[in-house]
Amino acid sequence: MLPQAAIASIEEQLSGACTVEIAAFDEFSKLLGNPATTAGFDHVVFDTAPTGHTLRLLELPAAWSGFLDSNVGGTSCLGPLAGLNAQRDLYRAALAALADPTATLLVLVSRPERTALGEAERTRAELAALGIANQRLILNGMFAARDASDPVACALEARGRLALEQMPLGLQALPRTEVPLVPFELVGIEALRGLGQDAMPAMSSGNAEPDPRPGAPGCSPWMRW
Repeated sequence: MLPQAAIASIEEQLSGACTVEIAAFDEFSKLLGNPATTAGFDHVVFDTAPTGHTLRLLELPAAWSGFLDSNVGGTSCLGPLAGLNAQRDLYRAALAALADPTATLLVLVSRPERTALGEAERTRAELAALGIANQRLILNGMFAARDASDPVACALEARGRLALEQMPLGLQALPRTEVPLVPFELVGIEALRGLGQDAMPAMSSGNAEPDPRPGAPGCSPWMRW
């Protein structure tokens, strides 16, 4: 038995965020790099954390592969590299899967806001540099004013349009899906299915006054592809 002080020290070292990220990365690599792990599924969806964590997670296969290839000291923060050699092929396979457009689609979700679009562009560019080029953009919370006499609604719509007009060129080149801002929670399968329909209960074009301004978006379809 180890003394209590040693056990407390081990628990402290394993309780950090780094340990959680390493464990997540290990499972992430298995799902990407080991076909047998996902053989029973048609699709695997990674609903990732905010941008910074996502970038670290997606960059790790390349980082570890490069580290294992270039390290000459024989050790790492995780111990002797000899114990990690078995993972080398897994990391390479994970990186290849991420870069394979027939295997991986990266969906960037943003809002029609300048700061959010700038962050999405940073993610797009960094991942494209790693070879992850099969990307799509979803713009969530698109707002269209229903009443042209409402200055607040019109200002909100104008701000969103301005952000889209100034969208970085890299994002403009991506296939894009626009999802409207709706006045209810998208909770449950039926609500999500309804979002993709041409008309929604109490929110269809038949229940709203048309926008009189030239070029104003219509109320239907709700999702633009």
